[in-house]
Amino acid sequence: MAAALTARLRAGVPSLAGAAVAIAGLAALLAGCATPGELRDNGVTARVTPPTVPQPLWSDLAAAPPPTSSGRATEPPPQPVPDVTAPGQDITALDLRTLLAKDPGVTADERRALDGCPGCELRSPEFRDLTGDGRPELVTAVGTATGVVLHVYTLTGDHVLPVLRVQVLKGFSAKTVGSDLWLDEPTSVSAQTRSHYGWDGVRLSLLEQKLEGIGSIPVPAQGSTDPAVTPSSGPGAPPDAARPSVRPTAVPAPPGRTAVPGNGTGGAGTTPRTATPVPAPPARPTSAPEAKP
Repeated sequence: MAAALTARLRAGVPSLAGAAVAIAGLAALLAGCATPGELRDNGVTARVTPPTVPQPLWSDLAAAPPPTSSGRATEPPPQPVPDVTAPGQDITALDLRTLLAKDPGVTADERRALDGCPGCELRSPEFRDLTGDGRPELVTAVGTATGVVLHVYTLTGDHVLPVLRVQVLKGFSAKTVGSDLWLDEPTSVSAQTRSHYGWDGVRLSLLEQKLEGIGSIPVPAQGSTDPAVTPSSGPGAPPDAARPSVRPTAVPAPPGRTAVPGNGTGGAGTTPRTATPVPAPPARPTSAPEAKP
C-alpha cells in the first residue's frame, strides 16, 4: 500500500511542476502590466506643434465685404423677349438675328454690328444644357468694334428668356463643363481671367472668377536697390509693361578693347578702343630685420 501511494505521488510530480511553471509565467506577465488607474512613466512626450493658422494684420480695420454677383440678387427675374416664340418649343428653330433684334437688352453697338461694320461679327449659335433640365440653351456672341457681348437664352414654354448677358474681351474663349459655363479672357500677355457661371434657378450667375497664368516672379537679391527684373505693373498692364526688363550685361572685351555695357549678344555692345595702361602701384618699403646683439 505504501508502494502504491509512493507511485501515485511520483506520477503527480510532473503535473505539479508544470503548474508551478505556469503560475510563475502568469506572475511575470502580471508584473509587466500596470495596475488599472496606476501612473506610469513612458519617458519624454514628443513635442506637438500646433497647426499654422492665419494671423491677420490690422485686425481692427473693417474687413472687405465678400464678393457679390454685381447685385444680381436684387435684380428682377429675366423677362421674355417680346414678340418672339420658339416654334414647337424648340430653341434650335429660332432665327438668331430676329431674336437679337427683338431683345431690348441688346445694345446700340450690337445692333450696328448686326447691320455690318468693320471688325464686327455674329457668332453662330451653340446649344448646350446650362440649366440641368436636359434641354439645350442657346449661346451666341456679338462682336462689336470695342468688344464682345455674350448672350445665353433659355425657354419657358415657347417664350425666350435672356439668362446671361456679359461683355468680354476680344480673343476670349468659352467652354462648358457639365452644365456650367467657363469663360477665359486674355487679360494680359502672361495672364488670363477665368470666370465660372452656373445656374441658380433664375439665371446664370457668376460663381467664381480668378486670374491665372502669371506664374512666379524672380525675386531680387537682398540689399539690391536696382533689381535686374522688374515685375509688371498689374494684370491690366500693356504688353511692354508686362514683360520683365533685363539690365544690360557687360560683354567680355577681346585683347586691346574695353568692354562696355551691351545687349548681351556678344558683339553689338563692344566698341574698339585703345587700352589705357594702368600704372603699377609703388612698391611698399620693407624694413630690414634688426640685428640682434
